[in-house]
Amino acid sequence: MISAELLGWYDRHARTLPWRVPPGRGQADPYRVWLSEVMLQQTTVAAVKAYFERFTALWPTVRDLARAPDEQVMAEWAGLGYYARARNLLACARAVAAQGAFPETRQGLTALPGIGPYTSAAIGAIAFDRPETVVDGNVERVISRLFALETPLPASKSEIHEIAGRLTPAKRPGDYAQAMMDLGATICTPRSPACGICPVNEFCEARRLGIAPDLPRKAPKKAKPQRSGRVWIGFSTDKVLVETRPEKGLLGGTLAFPSSDWDGSDLPPPAPADWQELGLVRHIFTHFALDLTVMSGELTSRPERGRLVPLREFSPGALPGLMRKAWALARPLPARPRPDVA
Repeated sequence: MISAELLGWYDRHARTLPWRVPPGRGQADPYRVWLSEVMLQQTTVAAVKAYFERFTALWPTVRDLARAPDEQVMAEWAGLGYYARARNLLACARAVAAQGAFPETRQGLTALPGIGPYTSAAIGAIAFDRPETVVDGNVERVISRLFALETPLPASKSEIHEIAGRLTPAKRPGDYAQAMMDLGATICTPRSPACGICPVNEFCEARRLGIAPDLPRKAPKKAKPQRSGRVWIGFSTDKVLVETRPEKGLLGGTLAFPSSDWDGSDLPPPAPADWQELGLVRHIFTHFALDLTVMSGELTSRPERGRLVPLREFSPGALPGLMRKAWALARPLPARPRPDVA
């Protein structure tokens, strides 16, 4: 049986991760499972570890996180990207704190903000030992190879999910889900899979056919649309001009510099200044690529948008990645001896 072989391998070779309970040591804390799964969406394990450890040191329980100020959570999230996750994280934490605990059913979990089918299945299996079907990118790759599925992703997702459901054991479903993830992350990797040491290689049809590295097939990606805009980094002696972006939309709720709409429209700057064009920064979002022209200058009057923050209190680390790229261009400019306009 695939599940039995995989669980035996997992007992010997499970990765040590800060949110994980070692195999055979009982169920994991649903708060830590949920937090790690939200952080891991569209992000690598290596990138998430430090964020997870910092979050759980600051907010050891879901109630602690629920009480945290929005701006502090957004600042700690900076750099992880996909900032809607951070807004949903707070909304979900507050909903769970109001209920008293995480619900154990799929229906109850998916009713929470930001929890979809995959995350609810992962929490159900890993935290509550329910035989849920947990399918992430690693699992898609493993199953595509085990059964030599030639249908390209994403069209093969429903078939993969159906097969994954059949393979999920009634006993130790949480360990099994993590074993599948570990197999995909360490052995059944996207390139050059280590088929010779795979614990389930005797069941693998793609290995038998010699096509394991070619699977899963993927439909050709469409070219990302190109957008453009401007960002203004204004100074007033020892202060810098910043704003908090609207809650809804890209980079919602994050600390940022005032910018134009990202549709090429030429909006006026946020304040009068001797603006200089410093260069271009490029950033890739999920659905489009952005070229942002960075403007910098010393303000000559009070800003019409945003707020001035003393540079000694300004933390570039609280900025999202796009704005940190812009700051890297503006930061070297020396301060100009002009009167403070604030």
